[in-house]
Amino acid sequence: MAVLVQQVLGAVTLLLVVAVASVPFLGTEFMPKLDEGSMLIETRRLPSTSLPQGMAIAKEIERTLMRFPEVKSIVTKMGRPELATETMGLYAGDVYVLFHPKSRWKAKSSAELIARMDSAVRDIPGIDYNFTAPMAMRLDEAISGVRTELGVKVFGDNLTVLERKAREIRDVIRTIRGAVDVSVDVSAGAMQVELDLNRAALARYGLNIADVRDAVQAGVGGAQASEVIDGRKRFPIVVRLAESYRGTPDAVGRLLLSTPAGGKVPLSQVARVRVVEGPEVINHQNGERMVIVQSNVRGRDLGGFAKDVRREVARRIALPEGYFVTYGGQFENQERAMARLRIIVPLVLLLIVGLLYASFGNARQALLVMLNVPFALVGGIAALWLRGLNLNLSASVGFIALFGVAVLNGVLLVSYMNQLRTDGLSLLDAVREGARVRFRPVLMTTLVASFGFIPMAVSTSPGSEVQRPLASVVIGGLITSTFLTLIVLPLVYESLERAWPALMARVAARRGRENPAPLATP
Repeated sequence: MAVLVQQVLGAVTLLLVVAVASVPFLGTEFMPKLDEGSMLIETRRLPSTSLPQGMAIAKEIERTLMRFPEVKSIVTKMGRPELATETMGLYAGDVYVLFHPKSRWKAKSSAELIARMDSAVRDIPGIDYNFTAPMAMRLDEAISGVRTELGVKVFGDNLTVLERKAREIRDVIRTIRGAVDVSVDVSAGAMQVELDLNRAALARYGLNIADVRDAVQAGVGGAQASEVIDGRKRFPIVVRLAESYRGTPDAVGRLLLSTPAGGKVPLSQVARVRVVEGPEVINHQNGERMVIVQSNVRGRDLGGFAKDVRREVARRIALPEGYFVTYGGQFENQERAMARLRIIVPLVLLLIVGLLYASFGNARQALLVMLNVPFALVGGIAALWLRGLNLNLSASVGFIALFGVAVLNGVLLVSYMNQLRTDGLSLLDAVREGARVRFRPVLMTTLVASFGFIPMAVSTSPGSEVQRPLASVVIGGLITSTFLTLIVLPLVYESLERAWPALMARVAARRGRENPAPLATP
C-alpha cells in the first residue's frame, strides 16, 4: 500500500512539475483580441496635408478596401472636434469598415483578412496606419492614451532629440518578430508662419513687440470690435483682414503697423516673415514632454513581444542623460492586472485554507483538501496548451473559479470519510466506502460545471474570445482535479490518517525526553 501511494504521488508530482515549468512558455496578454464584427483603421498623414489631399487619400483607401468581397461598406471620418474624447487634426482619420456575414467570406479568419488588407493598404503612399476595432481603440485611448497594443513613451526635454530617439526605437521594433503597424506618433510637420523680429528696426520706428503682436493678432486671427445683444444672448462681432491680405507670407509682410509718430510701416520692414515646419502638437505626461512609438502585435502573444521590445531597446538604444522610456497600451493594463492578481490569488487561497480549518478543526485535513488546487492547475494549464490560448485576465479568473469548485469536491469526500469514521468504521473501510458513495456527487458537481461551460468554450460568435479562455481553463482543470480527487485524495487521506497517531506519539515522546517531569518531593 505504501509503495502504491508513493508511486501515485510521484506520478502526480511529476505532472505538476511539468505543468508549472511550462507556464513561463505560455503566451501572455491582457485580454484576447475581440472580434467586434467591424474594423477601424486609424490613418495619419503629415500635419501639413491639406483637406483636399486628405480626402483624396481617404477615397483611395476606400477604393482599395472595397475590392475585398468581405467588405460591406466603409465610412471615413477625418478629424475630431474639441468636445470629443481626444481632439484630432484633419491630418488623421478613422476608417470604419463594416463586413458581410462570415458565411460569405473568402478569408478563413479575421487575422487572415487583416493581413491581406495590410498588404493592400501598404502600397498607398503618404500614410501611417494601424488596424484595430472601434470599441478596443476607444478603451485603449481612454485608459492609457495609447491607441495600439504597445506604446513606447520616450520622455525628455528637447523635442528634436525625442523625435530622433523615437525613430531609432521604431526601427528597432520593426526588426522584432510579430511587430505590425509600427509608427511614431505624429508631432512635427505642420507648416506655420514665423516672424523673426528686428529689434533695432522696431526701436527706430518707436515700436515694441506688443505692437506687432496686437496688429498680427487682429489682422490674421481677428479682434472683437463689438457685440450683438439679442435678449439674454450675446454674440461677439469679430473683424479681421480679408483672405487676400492674410493668406500668404507676402500678404502678412504687407500688413501695416501704426507708429507713435502717426506713420505707417509694413511689417516686412521690422520683421522677416517666413514659412517653417513646426510641431503640430507636443504631448505631455506628468509634466514631461514625450513622443510615443506605437505598435500592434500579430502572430504571437503581447507579453512575449513586449519582453523582446524591452530587451532590444535597452540593448541597442542609448538615451542621453535625463531621457527615459516607459511602456503603455494594453501591455500596461496587462502588467497592472497581473500585479493585482499576484496579491488577490494568494489571499483567496489563504481564505480558503482558513475556512477549511474552521470546518475540519485541524490543519492536516485542510491542507489535504488544498491538494486539489495543484491537481486542478495541471488540467487548466494543459487546456491552454491544447487549445493554443494565451494566459490572460480571462484565464486567470477561470483559475480562481476552478480552485473553488475543486476544493468543494475535496470537502465532499473528506468530510464524508470523517463522518464514516465517527460512525465506527475503520480507517480503510471509511476510505473505501467514502470513495464509492461520493463518486456520483463529485462527478455530478464536475459535470454540471463542465457542461455549463462547454457552449462558452466552443462558441465562435462575436465576443466569444473573452469567454473561451475562462471556460477552457475550468473544463480542463475540473477533468484532472476530479480524476485525482477520486483516486489520489483517498490514498493520501488513508496514509496520512494512519501515520498521524504514530507521528504525534513520537513527537510527545521526544518532548518528554527534552522536558522530563520533576521528581516528587516528600
